[in-house]
Amino acid sequence: MAEPNQAIDDMEQTGGINVNVEALDQLCEALASGNNKSGIAALADLHAADAADVIEQLSVDQIRQLAAAIPSVFTGEVLTELPDNLLENVVDILGAQTVAAAIGGLESDDALQVVEELDEKFRAEVLGAVNPKDREVLETSLSFDEDSVGRLMQHEFIALPVFFTAQQAIESIREAKDANIPETFYEIYVIDPAYHPVGSVVLARLLRSSNHAKLKDIMSPLQVLVTQETDKEDAAYLFEKYDLPSAPVTDAAGRLVGMLTVDDMVEVMQEEHTEDLLALAGVSEAAMGDTVWDVVLGRAPWLVVNLATAILASMVISLFDGSMEKVIALAVLMPIVASMGGNAATQGLTVAVRALAMREITSANAKRIILRETMAGFIHGLLFAIIMGLIAFIWFRSLTLALVLASAMVVNHIIAGIAGIMVPLGLKRLGADPAVASSVFVTTVTDVVGFFVFLGLAALVLSS
Repeated sequence: MAEPNQAIDDMEQTGGINVNVEALDQLCEALASGNNKSGIAALADLHAADAADVIEQLSVDQIRQLAAAIPSVFTGEVLTELPDNLLENVVDILGAQTVAAAIGGLESDDALQVVEELDEKFRAEVLGAVNPKDREVLETSLSFDEDSVGRLMQHEFIALPVFFTAQQAIESIREAKDANIPETFYEIYVIDPAYHPVGSVVLARLLRSSNHAKLKDIMSPLQVLVTQETDKEDAAYLFEKYDLPSAPVTDAAGRLVGMLTVDDMVEVMQEEHTEDLLALAGVSEAAMGDTVWDVVLGRAPWLVVNLATAILASMVISLFDGSMEKVIALAVLMPIVASMGGNAATQGLTVAVRALAMREITSANAKRIILRETMAGFIHGLLFAIIMGLIAFIWFRSLTLALVLASAMVVNHIIAGIAGIMVPLGLKRLGADPAVASSVFVTTVTDVVGFFVFLGLAALVLSS
């Protein structure tokens, strides 16, 4: 295993990604020479996440070669850490029996993470190869929507009746041999006779309590109770808001059927934030194994939309071609107005999309935030109107042109402030994802308004 200083050096050599360079080199050499023992040794001492990082650096052909030659390195834990596109490349080579054996020792939520990414035919083969109890759990989870808590939840949990004492609780956990006991847990859930959760006891409090203390006396009220149909993004928001280590999940009748854990919620938060970030730029994530064609297909649709909006802006410019022929300075200064407005709108848009994702914008504060962004746009517009007005006057020795530029700068910044907040709010109200479509609309608004106001004012002034 790499020494601490070596690990830091490795991170620097791989752009800040914690990849064990020594293990990667050893694995590549093993694949090239056909030395399976060396390949196994390269990953043997690594954490599953680190092993997956090393494997991810290989080409698709190398990964498939590794799966065929040394299938044992693809443990259940490693499979859960692999990106979806790489998982698809190895499972068909490993075979249904090998995949079923690998996920057999995983907790239900981790096993499902692998199974749900398999194509329908191969998934059926894997489910047929696991033991009946695990198959029933996996099929139950797969029956829920992919964005629901029912799909994400862990079926292993600790639930004890309210009348148990602390000693009985500890002994029952210690002596339990049921597969329904999770490997890692932070609290136990206290249930009534109908199996409804009524409270929870964190392990630290349980261990510090006297042997005769009853669970009903040391339990804490449940801060959060989610159902199987709850959206996973909503659940992640609750975890972040209340700093939860775990949360119970109930069915439609209110009975305890599973739990969510913080490690799963961290992944959900990361996925959602990544999706929003990429959507703002109109791109999809390019994985290491993606081809040029995959990247092109992922980005081309939004470039087409941007092209259409650019043509619209150009049509606005063409309306004032006569004025531009008379005053060449208009063509020089015109991009400044649109660029400043676009950047200002993007700033407001980014803040708004994040605030919507974090549930910080509500009906109670929406008007105040809209007013704040509008006033900020006005002040920014005044500030840069003064700066650019002076520059334009010194540059072209025209007070009229300087006033036109300054006026357009103020108007476009105001519109940018309004568009930056109103567009994502409007899309959210219509049920669309603000992160996906907002940037295209906002850019169009600021470009069109910027060009129209600047050239329109210039045309009026020049014609008078």
